[in-house]
Amino acid sequence: MDLFGFNRRDILEKEAPLASRMRPRTLDEVVGQKHIIGPGKLLSRAIQADRVGSLILYGPPGTGKTTIAQVIANSTGARFIQLNATTAGKKDMEDAVSKAKAALGAEERRTILFVDEIHRFNKAQQDYLLPFVEDGTVILVGATTENPYFEVNRALVSRSRIFELRPLSAADIRVLLERALTDPRGLGGQDIVLEDEAADFLADVSNGDARAALNALELGALTTMPSEDGRIHLTIDVASECIQKRVLNYDREGDNHYDTVSAFIKSMRGSDPDAAVYYLARMLYAGEDIRFIARRIIICASEDVGNADPDALVVAVAAAQAAERIGMPESQIILSQAAAYVACAPKSNASYMAISKAMDCVRNEPTGGIPLYLKDAHYGGAKDLGRGLDYRYPHDYPGHYVEQQYLPDELKGRVFYEMSDNGYEKGMKAWLARLRNRGQQ
Repeated sequence: MDLFGFNRRDILEKEAPLASRMRPRTLDEVVGQKHIIGPGKLLSRAIQADRVGSLILYGPPGTGKTTIAQVIANSTGARFIQLNATTAGKKDMEDAVSKAKAALGAEERRTILFVDEIHRFNKAQQDYLLPFVEDGTVILVGATTENPYFEVNRALVSRSRIFELRPLSAADIRVLLERALTDPRGLGGQDIVLEDEAADFLADVSNGDARAALNALELGALTTMPSEDGRIHLTIDVASECIQKRVLNYDREGDNHYDTVSAFIKSMRGSDPDAAVYYLARMLYAGEDIRFIARRIIICASEDVGNADPDALVVAVAAAQAAERIGMPESQIILSQAAAYVACAPKSNASYMAISKAMDCVRNEPTGGIPLYLKDAHYGGAKDLGRGLDYRYPHDYPGHYVEQQYLPDELKGRVFYEMSDNGYEKGMKAWLARLRNRGQQ
């Protein structure tokens, strides 16, 4: 590194954001993630023994993916090369592999290649790494906010261990805030008072994102004037101004999207309107397409409510049309009404199960012949072929019902639609039973 490069690095280290300056250097300094780096856990044992194999660190922003990679870098005797997939190109990858080959051949040293945001590499870039990971030229450590099973080459995933990082707890965030206030690398040496209420607020609204909490702390420290006592007092008002808005981990293209939608649907299905409206709010807050949300409510109204309350589908369809016509922000009221209605409605998946069983029958069993009397008798020669003859027109009989076989002979007596005893469907079931009993008399 030349003089200018050294000077640039020195300046960047001193003026780096607080979250970067406070990045843990050893395993003992890491806060949270005890399920993967706690005492005796596989990853902590591998780091301590300097036997880290290819792995992918997956989790929301600010949970410590780059931190763990840096701890590995500080703990290993192997060469450590870092790339960021948002800026690295093919030449950078070729250069890294070339250095890894040289280190292995000349020094018998392994090379750990850390690729941040690895999901940003396209398929060709990921494929390029595969043979060098497979033959041990490089040990891949990838970091991603996206589900690697969706976004990373399957072959790379199969050759790596996946470690999922979880959002930090509010208590973990409090530890990091207090450490930043006392550590010389952070704000130590400055007379800053972070009030308990403000600390609790930052720990809560950061939603497990340490970077967001530390950035807010630093902004407050830099922009707040000392009080008469000469100290900088960070109050809850200062904290709320600095963070402005609750951090919400939600990516419409990622697994957070699917997880939230899944929770939304399951809450409606489980008859919990409070949870349904909560997950609806999370999606709306994150900017989810209201048409997508409306379609999910419609599907749930048919699949999970069905004929236990036929009006659920009517409400859901009307809400979808109204929401698209009205737009935000008023549409949130319309979608809330529909989601709450579907959640509170009596439930039956009988219609869903009926079509599933019928489709399975059609798919896997021989196609039965339609009874002749049900076939169309209006085209030329149809009656000569016996089509439509002896058909019993239900409206000619008392109660507009007559017993008659409608299924093919091969499926006679097969039941596809098994109604529940919930809501309107209970009445339908009783009515149908009365008709069939009368027809058999």
